[in-house]
Amino acid sequence: MRNILLGLIVSIAILNGGVKDKKIDDWDYNATKMQMKRYKTFNRSPVISPSPVMEVGAGGDIAPTIGFSVGGAKDTNNFYDNIKNGYLPKLSSITYEGQFYNHYFDTGIKKRCKGLFCPSYSKAVTENIYTQEKEYFLTVGLNSGIKESDFKRKKLNIVVVLDISGSMGSSFEKYYYDSKGNKKSSNSSKSKMQIANRAIVDMIGHLKNDDRLGVILFDDRAYKAKPLRKIKYTNIAAIKKHILNIKDQGGTNWSGGYQKGMNLFNSIKLRKDYENRIIFITDAMPNRGELRKDGLFGLAKKASKKEIYTSFIGVGVDFNTDLVEYVSKTKGANYYSVHSSKEFSKRLDKEFDFMVTPMVFDLKLDFKSRGYKIVDIYGSPVANKKTGSIIDIGTLFPSATNNKKVKGGVVLLKLKKIGESKDISLSVSYKNRDGKRYKSSQRIKFSNRLEYDNNGIRKAILISNFVSLMKNWLADSRALCNNKSIYSYNYFNPVSESKYFRYIKNWEYKSCNLRVTNGYKKLFNLFKREFKKEMDIINDRSLNKELEILEEIISKNRDSIDKILNQKKDDWQY
Repeated sequence: MRNILLGLIVSIAILNGGVKDKKIDDWDYNATKMQMKRYKTFNRSPVISPSPVMEVGAGGDIAPTIGFSVGGAKDTNNFYDNIKNGYLPKLSSITYEGQFYNHYFDTGIKKRCKGLFCPSYSKAVTENIYTQEKEYFLTVGLNSGIKESDFKRKKLNIVVVLDISGSMGSSFEKYYYDSKGNKKSSNSSKSKMQIANRAIVDMIGHLKNDDRLGVILFDDRAYKAKPLRKIKYTNIAAIKKHILNIKDQGGTNWSGGYQKGMNLFNSIKLRKDYENRIIFITDAMPNRGELRKDGLFGLAKKASKKEIYTSFIGVGVDFNTDLVEYVSKTKGANYYSVHSSKEFSKRLDKEFDFMVTPMVFDLKLDFKSRGYKIVDIYGSPVANKKTGSIIDIGTLFPSATNNKKVKGGVVLLKLKKIGESKDISLSVSYKNRDGKRYKSSQRIKFSNRLEYDNNGIRKAILISNFVSLMKNWLADSRALCNNKSIYSYNYFNPVSESKYFRYIKNWEYKSCNLRVTNGYKKLFNLFKREFKKEMDIINDRSLNKELEILEEIISKNRDSIDKILNQKKDDWQY
């Protein structure tokens, strides 16, 4: 009833020409009022007009342009946070595309791009440091001809769906389901709820007058806290105060929250000049109404067909990163994790418009060669090697550039030589936001000499080797903690290719202590030496982050596998 009255007030104001000065606090105070009593014991296509002669990429005083990066994971913060706090990260906490997005890459573009999307290709022939066998690599550079000055996002219909369940009240740096004797001390006094609230307030600061904002809160039920209304009609200062005062309570029902968020879009007419997006913020620990992994993501896929896309934001060191695997396969979706309130705020300042603006859809790149075949793909969350369609990416998002390098702007392909032919034919097709499909093709020729076309592909190979090593270590190490299977290290092959590895089936899980066996310590030391050599050649200080993690892991106490296997522990998870 209160929202109906508020709607009438806005309508009357519009008719009387008084909208300009009318700012309404439309927060529904009763949304969780009754629930708080129940749980009182818990109190714990952008608008672009590109010129046909727009050019980018090579020589001259050409205006800076944007680039592209794939959808899915946009960072590996959860991986770093777990190591920093002495926990063993989950295997899914580090992805190739997430790690690539921490870096800028020379994409090897030689000609000036005159369109929305221009792929470029770089080659490398290297020697495996363990087997001394020749290895062949190819990067696909994700370039655009759109000038930074021409890029403008559409107006937004944003619905924030916020998890307010009991686990959100726990410390950002602790595992909620840890038993008493396994809890870690924390230097942080902030809860996941407080950090999530702050992140939303920072995000709201990037909305403009004609953007709309709605808010849904959910625990084991879902509540409409704020209807979807334009910013210019909303008392944003009051809304921010309400958000900062949100408290945690109750259980967790993902699907209920998401469905309620979708319902808000039914109150408006979806128009082509608006971008529609759900911002889903959670620590990913559903325990009511969402015990099947495909429940929420089925809803997200249905929403994407209506051009309502989703950004997932994970909060807390115990955030269950297994959802990243599913996010990456959803059209228009991306995933971020909150590293800290301050850093997330800085990131939004630079990337908010990119985060909410998918631009390229249904990208496919076909690989044909009698001399080479695809062995592995790094940086593309979905790929089909069997049919020859080596890249099948649902979405490309705009990405920042720096000195003609693109943030996260490559996908790396590992090849195997199977014949004498040196030629490779590459055909790419994609759709723009209006559904129009474009195609292009190019032929390249490999050499047998040990060489790199540029430092961009050299850096991509180095980072992918780092990620593969970490994934193998995590698979083996977690097999000694929560998992029931073990995967043997196999020269940087992706763990997901192994039939032996299995993900933990439950969402509610405890921490694993960070340990490094003698064998892996030797392997990390060997890789660290090679990493430093390559880092010096590439001369890129951004690689210090990976080097610091290697040193952090190597510095941990060594434990024999027998000691870990025989260790007595309280593994009660009720």
